[in-house]
Parts: sequence; structure tokens; C-alpha cells
Amino acid sequence: MPFLRILLFLLVAQLSFSQGIPPQVRRVLFVGNSITYAGSYVTDIEAYFVTHYPQRSIEFINVGLPSETVSGLSEEGHAGGRFPRPDLHERLDRVLKATKPDLVFACYGMNDGIYLPFGEDRFQKFREGIEWLHEEVEKTGVKIVHLTPPIFDELRGKNAGYAAVLDRYSDWLLSLRKTRKWEIIDIHYPMKTYLDAHRKIDEQFGLSGFTLAEDGVHPGEVGHWIMAKQVLLYLGEKQVAKAGTPKSALPDRPSSEAVFKLVQQRQALMKDAWLTATKHKRPEMKVGLPLEEAQKKAAEIEQEIRALLK
Repeated sequence: MPFLRILLFLLVAQLSFSQGIPPQVRRVLFVGNSITYAGSYVTDIEAYFVTHYPQRSIEFINVGLPSETVSGLSEEGHAGGRFPRPDLHERLDRVLKATKPDLVFACYGMNDGIYLPFGEDRFQKFREGIEWLHEEVEKTGVKIVHLTPPIFDELRGKNAGYAAVLDRYSDWLLSLRKTRKWEIIDIHYPMKTYLDAHRKIDEQFGLSGFTLAEDGVHPGEVGHWIMAKQVLLYLGEKQVAKAGTPKSALPDRPSSEAVFKLVQQRQALMKDAWLTATKHKRPEMKVGLPLEEAQKKAAEIEQEIRALLK
């Protein structure tokens, strides 16, 4: 089996992602922090593929964990002192063994500088964590694609200088395209460009307050769609470039919105089930249904989706 998975990795690696998700890929895993756990960008991506490629059967698995870092760092008094930030190092092996993905997308960085001004020691921990994550996934014969971190909005957040920290983290990840030939999707600068452009429009009309994240950290639906769009563009779906919303990117059919809602429902069901099944250790999380029970309900939702797509 390890040989077969390595062979699959080599086959996938040789195919251009500009041609879409390779046909060998059946399970796509998303790892990350609370932004991934929120899941809107994962739902947007899945709904797009379900409606545009109904002949494909791809399972999109979200195991994002709120507060998590890949750097292993945690600020003093995190969560009011109730618990330190969870560390991906603690659970990645269990996640990979349980989910058995064929392709992994990883989005870290937002929490990894622990909301402090730039520090070389924290930056080093982030780099080491990303390199470890990359190696651990590729050891299983699976390809990993990294996303740059979303932007931090200093007009809404309370941490001066943190936007520049995430610029540095993003720049380093982007440099790995050339230095390591890694697959990197930039969501950071498209979000920053969008935010800056809309704030300039606000200034022209004497307005203020436009943001992609009300708390400076967690993007709303627009921010998640920018993230999803960059992933879809990376996968060769050029037609999404002009789509202003995830629903406008779906086929113009009466069933598309109903399918979107069912995908949303299934994602909400399965993310908690997968987190519980893989034994994360973060307190104050929903337990979710037992995995087997959740999978049965997910199969029922799949039948509803297939009926709508006929």
C-alpha cells in the first residue's frame, strides 16, 4: 500500500493542476486554523466542483482546528488562560491516517506569529513548522499545496504591526515556488488588494468601515470567496475570475442553489465528526456525531444532491 500511494503521488505530481484535480484524486483534505474550520471557502470549492463536474466523486474533508498553529507557539493567557493554542504537530499523524487523503491543502500563518510584532525567533518556528508539515505529508506519498495566510486588518484588530508580519510570512511561502518548487497558492495579496481598493473607494465618497474581517482576523463570506476563487483559479477554473460571489460561479440551473445549501449542510456535519474522530485536544469544541453516523447522514445528503443534479 505505501508503494501504491507513492506511485499515485508521482502520477499526480506529473499532472498540471491547471487541468483541474487529477482523476486519481478522490479525497481532498483541508488543514488549518479557525478560518479553515469556519469552512466557507471549502464549501465554495466543493459546491463548485459538485455542480460543474457531477460525474466526479470527490470528498472534501475539512479538519481545520480553531486557534491552531503549525509553529507550536502560544501567547501567555491565550483563551483567557483556559488552554494554550493547539499545535498541529500533536494531531497530524492521526489525521492523515484516518482521512487517507490524495491531496492536501494547508492554510497556516494567521496564529503563528501569536499576534505580536515581527520576531525572527517566531518566524523561524513558523518556517520549521511549515517545512515539517510539508515533509510529513509528502512522506505518505500525497501532494500538499500551501495557501498563504489571509490578511490581518489592523483597523479592526488590536495588534499593531501584525499585518506586516503576515506579509513577511506570505513572502517567504511564495519564495518557495522557486527555491523548493513547492505548490503555493497566494490568497494573502489578492485579499489585501481587494481590501485596499474598496477602502480607496470609501475615501472618495467620504465613507469608512469596509472590511473583509469584522474582528480583523476571521474573513466573512466575501473574504472566503476570494480564498476559494484563488484555489479554483489555481486548479484551472479560469471562468471564476469574474464571479463576484460563490453562487454566481455555479451553473445557471434552478437546482444550483439547493445543491449549494446541501453541500454547506454536509460540510458542517462532517467537520465536527472528523475532528472528534481524529481526537483533537482543543477544549470547548463541538463534539459532533460519531463518524460512522455522520457518514451515513452525509450519504443521504449525497443522494439528495445527485437527485438534484439529474
